[in-house]
Amino acid sequence: MIDLVTLGESMALFTARRTGLLRHARDFGLSVGGAESNLAIGVTRLGRRAAWIGRVGADEFGELLRSTLAGEGVDVQGMIVDPDAPTGLMIKNRRTSEMVDVRYYRSGSAGSRLRPEDLDVSLIRSARVLHITGITLALSASAREAVRAAVAEARDAGVTVSADINYRRALWSPEEASAVLRETVAATDVLFATEAEARLIVEGADPVALAGALSDLGPRHVLVKRGPLGAVELSDGVVRHAEPYHVTELDPVGAGDAFAAGWLAETLEGAGPERRLATACAAGAFAVAADGDWESLPRRSDLDRLRPADAVSR
Repeated sequence: MIDLVTLGESMALFTARRTGLLRHARDFGLSVGGAESNLAIGVTRLGRRAAWIGRVGADEFGELLRSTLAGEGVDVQGMIVDPDAPTGLMIKNRRTSEMVDVRYYRSGSAGSRLRPEDLDVSLIRSARVLHITGITLALSASAREAVRAAVAEARDAGVTVSADINYRRALWSPEEASAVLRETVAATDVLFATEAEARLIVEGADPVALAGALSDLGPRHVLVKRGPLGAVELSDGVVRHAEPYHVTELDPVGAGDAFAAGWLAETLEGAGPERRLATACAAGAFAVAADGDWESLPRRSDLDRLRPADAVSR
């Protein structure tokens, strides 16, 4: 049985090996990246079964995505090979030692052509959690309809709906995003957002107020991610604060996906609120402490290696 299903676009990821202007890069590492597939890998590494639904091109990058996700234990039965569009690309480089720049080449990509007919409805309806992101909502009109159809199927089947705002300015304006995201939040049970993302939808002077305003729209659980400042969770009316893990940040990309993966994996395990929040923060810390969007995501055996002083004992 699949615990969690997610859908979206994953891309081939080229990372420049030298720091500086991208125009001077001559050597690149090749991997894959994408918010939803990052999360699926994170959930799988923590011992739960995850599946990814999406389109890839009939090209070597599409094969790379299939082999990478399958190699990490992610179920890819919902992966569709599009013969008429290429797999999207991400290019990552360090402008300085502390500044990571990511560029996306996804216009007209296979992933942006996701549509409701692509959904494995039986897979969604039999899962325990459906996880969506604002990225997929912004990719195209057909991808947005696919997300809406997936959420409708999940809710009809009693499947928990989880969403990460994951706002990308390159894909849509704040004004366009606000109305769509507000509609989406109202249909979710679990919501992840940064403070800036929360303010696209609601008003609030601080993370607790923002969490409360988001909760008023419908979600039972709201997680406000604060990066190096930790996180705030509002669940069933109870507010909890999570202290950050102190690590040296090497690559911030994928930290939010790791946080959500940690929280959802522990929820699927039946863990209590303190443990799921502690694991979420630990997973986010592992993600930023090494290069790569998902390569450093923790396994169960890693969690005890990195703990804040006041973390709950396992």
